Amino acid sequence: MFSFRQTIKIKTSRLTLRPPMHFDFKKWREVRYSSKEFLTPWEPKWNADHLTRKSFSNRVYWSKKAINQGTGLPLFLFDNGTDELYGAITLDNIRRGPTQSGTLGYWIGEEYARRGYMTEAINAIVQYAFMDLDLSRIESACLADNKPSRGVLEKCGFKYEGVAQAYIQINGRWRTHVLYSALRYDRRGKTSAGIE
Repeated sequence: MFSFRQTIKIKTSRLTLRPPMHFDFKKWREVRYSSKEFLTPWEPKWNADHLTRKSFSNRVYWSKKAINQGTGLPLFLFDNGTDELYGAITLDNIRRGPTQSGTLGYWIGEEYARRGYMTEAINAIVQYAFMDLDLSRIESACLADNKPSRGVLEKCGFKYEGVAQAYIQINGRWRTHVLYSALRYDRRGKTSAGIE
């Protein structure tokens, strides 16, 4: 198990992945606000208070709790040079025992999309999950028509597994998702990636 008291930082060639902190609010609000139209088709419906400081504080507290309980690893993506916030990636629903698995979710600001940042972040968190957390399986799901998300998962070695009907409410509607997974010892093809 890991703890929020430990400094969790995952570094790649261009990014630092770390848990959200209260002082990240303005950067988070700015990138979410400026990317609202870009993100809305792919996310659960935003609450009226989504962009408020209180809502963000609740996210930070949830992050601390998930990390301390070993059930999740919510991380923000920061540029190594400028400390600009690009998006977030979360390894959630971590299950131990015979399962040793977790579920991956992510988002990126519109301005930073299609530059390879999310590929870098996914590869880094997959490596961390397999090598540091000793997980065996990472699952992810996205809308069937979300070609960029499907593409990044496939580029990172995730393999298509099937379809889940009415899987998650997206923008207020139950939507069918396609399911992907990466396995630590995958005979289906490469799933691991090196990080610095």
